[in-house]
Amino acid sequence: MGIKEKLEEVERRITAAAEKSGRQREDITLVAVTKTHPADMMNEAIAFGITDIGENKPQEVRDKFEQVLPVKWHLIGHLQTNKVKYIIDKVCLIHSVDSIKLMDEIERQADKHDLEMDILIQVNISGEETKSGVSRDEVEELLLYAAKLKRVKIKGLMTIAPKTDNSVTNILHFDNIRQLFIDIKQKTYDNVNMEYLSMGMSGDYETAIECGANIVRVGSAIFGERNYSQREHRKGTEI
Repeated sequence: MGIKEKLEEVERRITAAAEKSGRQREDITLVAVTKTHPADMMNEAIAFGITDIGENKPQEVRDKFEQVLPVKWHLIGHLQTNKVKYIIDKVCLIHSVDSIKLMDEIERQADKHDLEMDILIQVNISGEETKSGVSRDEVEELLLYAAKLKRVKIKGLMTIAPKTDNSVTNILHFDNIRQLFIDIKQKTYDNVNMEYLSMGMSGDYETAIECGANIVRVGSAIFGERNYSQREHRKGTEI
């Protein structure tokens, strides 16, 4: 199948999952994850209706930004403080904020560019050592710190579920972060507005939607397997 057919299948599945959870297709934002894939594939997907693109690495945003049709860019991968300056004026949402230090640097760079930046707090809800993100118990520290910031706006939570064949396990993780999302929403934190719950990727986005996600990050189900040889080719341009 080509990108058009794959995208149609993903759209069909998102619609069905949304309806199963009592929502409509328009309630869910599909972020097409294009890491390692070239600009021409991205433009093809945009031509077929993709409005939001997600990249893991700042250099991918930097290298592709001028080559791609107008679209909303999301930074979904781990972000080092020294890379914030490369994406601050290009992305609409940073999904992977996991420290006060990173919040401070985003604030500093946003102020420098005279803009506001929406962020999500990445929560390591499964407790896996290999996953980035703060623990459930550490989330409140970041929420309280947001009151000090003028440019950075906390808009929700993000998580990455473990790679597992046991869907019951991931349902538990998705349910746990949704409950955390609801708990935060019911409290009052300055400069915190729980709008977005970003969870679910190519292998589990339907389950994530059924568990309450309103942003899903789907890559290989649309573009096929990642082209790591393309990434190796670009290593000399990494920042």
